[in-house]
Amino acid sequence: MLQQYDTIGARFEESTGAAGFSAADTHTLVGALDALGGVKGLDTLDLACGYGHTTRLLARAGARRTVGVDVSAETIRLARTHPEGAEGIEYVVADAAALPRLGPFDLVTAVYLFNHAPDRTALHAMFTGIRDNMRPGARLLAVVPNPGAFPHVDWSPFGVRIVDRVREQDADAPLLRALFLTDPPLPFEFREWPHAEFGEAAVDAGFTAISWHPTRTPPPCATRDEAYWAAYRSSPVSSLMTCVA
Repeated sequence: MLQQYDTIGARFEESTGAAGFSAADTHTLVGALDALGGVKGLDTLDLACGYGHTTRLLARAGARRTVGVDVSAETIRLARTHPEGAEGIEYVVADAAALPRLGPFDLVTAVYLFNHAPDRTALHAMFTGIRDNMRPGARLLAVVPNPGAFPHVDWSPFGVRIVDRVREQDADAPLLRALFLTDPPLPFEFREWPHAEFGEAAVDAGFTAISWHPTRTPPPCATRDEAYWAAYRSSPVSSLMTCVA
């Protein structure tokens, strides 16, 4: 499932860069990092790094070491050659469900990683591999999609649309088929995991102090006014999960 981003390739940045949900995710993540005192001097790991948006954010904020990991070789290639540069950043092609020993790290970010776990075994392996790469007391900040929206909520104004839910026999979580609303739209798929499953996997991996936080939205602007963000907050695409190693 994760290899779908090899096909999406360079258009992944287009699909998320101008989307309202992505702006809210970045604002939420930056706020969480600020609340922790920033990343200056920390060793940081960004999982499901894609073309390196969050990875570069960590590096610019003063992280001592910044590593970006993605299972897609194409998106790692794009991250390494991004116009904003990759100086001081290490990029690694690896599956988060079989994460090699890259750390230890003081902070790990994972934006839309866990929803791509194909089954419960892979989900638990992701959390275990992350925990094994973290120092005691390190933090995991994970942006995860909110389940249960389809078909009751339309996320189209925010840059993404769920078009179908497929309940496969013996699957641990339903498969959601969706579109990034670029021109033309980009199809992609992910699993609709309940948040409780993420919490269970985190506890099983040895994480403590697991907490959930609602999406924060950026200040209104000419493009997205307060009515836009109020509508988003009423049906947000994502939540922030934090865990302590």
